Amino acid sequence: MSMQAANRSPYRIIDDPLHYINSLLDDIAQAKHKIYIEVYKFGHDSVGKKIRQALIQKAKEKIEIKLLVDSWGTGRIDPFFNHLLQLGAEVRAFSRIKININFFTNSHRRNHRKIIVIDDKISYIGSANLTAYSLSWRELILRSEQTDLALTLKDVFLQMFRLYNTILFDKNDYVKPLITNKLTILRDIPSLSRSPIKKQFIRLLRNAQRSIYIESPYFLPSFSLRRNIILAAKRGVNITVITPKNSDVRIVDILRNKYLGLLYDAGVCIKFYEPENIHAKLFMMDENVFVFGSPNFDYRSFRFQHEIAVMGQEGKISFDLRKHLHESLMECSDFDYEAWKNRSQIEKFFEWLLIPFRHLL
Repeated sequence: MSMQAANRSPYRIIDDPLHYINSLLDDIAQAKHKIYIEVYKFGHDSVGKKIRQALIQKAKEKIEIKLLVDSWGTGRIDPFFNHLLQLGAEVRAFSRIKININFFTNSHRRNHRKIIVIDDKISYIGSANLTAYSLSWRELILRSEQTDLALTLKDVFLQMFRLYNTILFDKNDYVKPLITNKLTILRDIPSLSRSPIKKQFIRLLRNAQRSIYIESPYFLPSFSLRRNIILAAKRGVNITVITPKNSDVRIVDILRNKYLGLLYDAGVCIKFYEPENIHAKLFMMDENVFVFGSPNFDYRSFRFQHEIAVMGQEGKISFDLRKHLHESLMECSDFDYEAWKNRSQIEKFFEWLLIPFRHLL
């Protein structure tokens, strides 16, 4: 083995969705034993059909395939996955939508995770769904060839694969942090009191010495998060929030704008990503410690959804994330505080109108 090969990092950050899809298709084509995919949205579109066809080919080769999609994000699994099912693949829809008295709140209890494990060696974890809809977005995905990480994510996947349509379960088993090599896997479940990822954000905000970067497509921090962001900024921590100028959910943008002036007043630097939606979900402290994965920085992720994130300070990953943030900032414009103060009364009215629904957006 060459010195270059021996020193090659098993980790690679991908923020271009097209590169991610192509990398995934290449890895699927090379699979020899098993392919496990857990994703919120598996598009019934050109991207979804490409991945489905690649999986069909592997199913014909007798490769074990397990696919867990969210029934709200993906829709019906039949007839789209019927051929896969006929070939022996297992496809499950997480928490099928049921019309009942608790429909409005229960329907928000989604599996928002995005993880993929191939042959117990290659794994992906991050922000991207498998859709053509988001090909022009900016994402954040970790591709790993670290076996321990792949095995850990496989166990997480199989746990959720068994849970897929169950309401009652031992919640403690689903929120314990899982440590593998230099990384920690954090998991959230729908809960008012258990929010391990949110609690890590608060801990990092309190411990930050120099800087905090928050990158999120939907930026609706709860009171406790806003309070800790403001306290960190007031003690001299440089805090930068990167969020799309116009996300794909306009109603969230309207409510988000209500809080921006308060944060700006406290010294928070707010940057609007201009080219398209930025769908990356990244929290980074002191340009070294990172948390990224599926959760948005909003009420809904921390209260209603199954989420997953990777936390650590592994050198190669931290270096690549600093590069990712630099490239994101190059495409950003500054928050206009004067324009915000002078926004119309109708805008303020709609911000106020949406406040009671902030947990569901």
